This record gives sequence, structure tokens and C-alpha cells, in this order.
Amino acid sequence: QVRLVESGGDSVQAGGSLRLSCVVSGFTSDGSCMGWIRQTPGKEREAVATIYTGSGGTYYVDDVKGRFTVSHDKAKNTVYLQMNNLKPEDTALYYCAAENLHNCLHAESYKYWGQGTQVTVSS
Repeated sequence: QVRLVESGGDSVQAGGSLRLSCVVSGFTSDGSCMGWIRQTPGKEREAVATIYTGSGGTYYVDDVKGRFTVSHDKAKNTVYLQMNNLKPEDTALYYCAAENLHNCLHAESYKYWGQGTQVTVSS
């Protein structure tokens, strides 16, 4: 079975930082997208920081560019999200997702999903 287990979510003040981790088992990416998708109540899911494992290229939604960095450790089969200068609007449930063969920033194209980790940013 494929498992994606996220960790690192917390409650922080605006301007703070967090590092999310996602340990993947039962699956190894080979030329597909992996990354982080956030869900806010009342809003559609949004892929915010993703990586294409075939090239190492990264793709971000405009709102997080310059603040978030996604990375993939192939040996550990782990994807990370470094979040700096957090803003209240970053508050969301963050999901790790994998196996997207089409558009890295299209949340609905991901096949495998973790359970999510909550990030809450206060003003």
C-alpha cells in the first residue's frame, strides 16, 4: 500500500517559519509531480508548492513564491516544505500528494494523498 505521512504542522505567529515533512512508502516517484496542497474551509484545494521528480523543477503558486521552498530527498523518499515569513492567509490543512502526471499545480490530478497537517498562523 502507498502511504504518505505528513508532520510538522503547528500554530505560529505571522512572520514565523515551519518545516513540513512527508514520508512516502510503497511508491517511488519516477517522472511525476509531488508536492503540497492546502485546504481552507470554504475554499477550493490549492496546490501551492510542487516538484517534478523527472527534472527537479519546482512550481509554486504566486502567493508563496519567495517564501516557501519544496524539496525532495530521493534516498529518504521524503518531500519537504520549508515555509518562511508565514502569513495568516497561509492558515490551512496542508496535504502531501504524489503521482501527478499532468500539471503539477492542478490539485485534482494527484493520485496519492496524505492525511494532512494543520498550519495555523496568527496575526
